[in-house]
Amino acid sequence: MQAKTELQARARELRLAGRTYDEIVAELGVAKSSVSLWVRDPPKPQKTAEQMRVMNESRWEPHRKARDLARQQTKEAAVRDIGRMTDRELFLVGVGLYWSEGSKCKAHRPQEVTVFINSDPSMITVYLAWLELLHIEPERLRYRVMIHESADVAGAEKFWADLVGIDVTSLDKTTLKKHNPKTVRKNVGENYRGCLVVRVLKGADLYRRIEGWWYGIVLCAKRPA
Repeated sequence: MQAKTELQARARELRLAGRTYDEIVAELGVAKSSVSLWVRDPPKPQKTAEQMRVMNESRWEPHRKARDLARQQTKEAAVRDIGRMTDRELFLVGVGLYWSEGSKCKAHRPQEVTVFINSDPSMITVYLAWLELLHIEPERLRYRVMIHESADVAGAEKFWADLVGIDVTSLDKTTLKKHNPKTVRKNVGENYRGCLVVRVLKGADLYRRIEGWWYGIVLCAKRPA
């Protein structure tokens, strides 16, 4: 009788610890019906936060896979929509790209310079292809990295130099942004490489043409069909 009482107590302890009926049966070597009778009073054990996380991950994993597949298929179809660009199409894309992201002459800063700054390598790639289309000689280009001082500066410099096809020593002096501990930055991690500044030497005339091209696009957009 004492042995049975000890088994009952042990079964309750195991149940309260979160063990399943099958696990208790295996450990105590008793019938499942006995375990069910012995532990029916204790409350159903609560799952831990980690167990709940694993359950949620398992439940949503098929949906995430289906969503990611649909997203990838949409992107691939969109790539096929573009096909091969003509020189004129690249020309127009480049004008819009510069006017969105490039330096512009302002009333408070009447500087006619051609400077493009971006953190997206694909934007830099398209911009450089556009400059090549315009017959801007590589010798007229200067590159400079802008990055937070707390980041991997050397790694970023090598990344951008490799992207544009120059030696790291050919980069202008990197501009380091002071780190403010009070600011919660999102642009962190190994993929953070700051921005690349692309400057065209003697770029005033090019800037004037870019501004004219852009307003030419605006005028065409305004005209009735």
